[in-house]
Amino acid sequence: MFDNFWFNVQYGINHVLDINAYDHVLFLIVLTVPYLFKDWKRVLLLVSMFTLGHTLSLVLSVYGIITVKAQLVEFLIPITILIVALFNVFTSGKGAQKEKVGILFLSTLFFGLIHGLGFAREFKMLLSDSDNKLILLLEFALGIELAQIIIVFAVLLLGYIMQTVFRFNKRDWIMVISAIVVGLVIPMILNSEFIA
Repeated sequence: MFDNFWFNVQYGINHVLDINAYDHVLFLIVLTVPYLFKDWKRVLLLVSMFTLGHTLSLVLSVYGIITVKAQLVEFLIPITILIVALFNVFTSGKGAQKEKVGILFLSTLFFGLIHGLGFAREFKMLLSDSDNKLILLLEFALGIELAQIIIVFAVLLLGYIMQTVFRFNKRDWIMVISAIVVGLVIPMILNSEFIA
């Protein structure tokens, strides 16, 4: 019983931290980079909204409520990352901090839905008829949340070090990291089968 639980949690952790599927990490980086440690509650809520969206789309997909073409989802995932990165660039990160919670949280929930759809096909292959799908989904979601907290902590820590030890201007830090992410996702969009 515990072995299954831990396997599913680990699977969620590995899904986020998979070096070959770094889109999840890029999204978390641009979502977190405008914030400092003192904003941890807001960041934790944002990340939880993303997990909720991710899990909700897996539930809808696993139970056959929605199906979306893989090529469209694989195209939309880097688009969501690009939107958040460009939002940071054009607002110097201030938009994320000043933005009303509702808009930011709903957009993060929506982006979580899209990212979850990207994983739905692989997740369905894990399931057997005897599995309690809902329990498995919740265990997997716990793993996703734990991995996301690790990434968020790393981004906040790196931002703290760069801004205090190396005296990096906060605005410059946000702009540089967001611009790097833009540079990484544009090829993902251009190489997408959806537009090829």
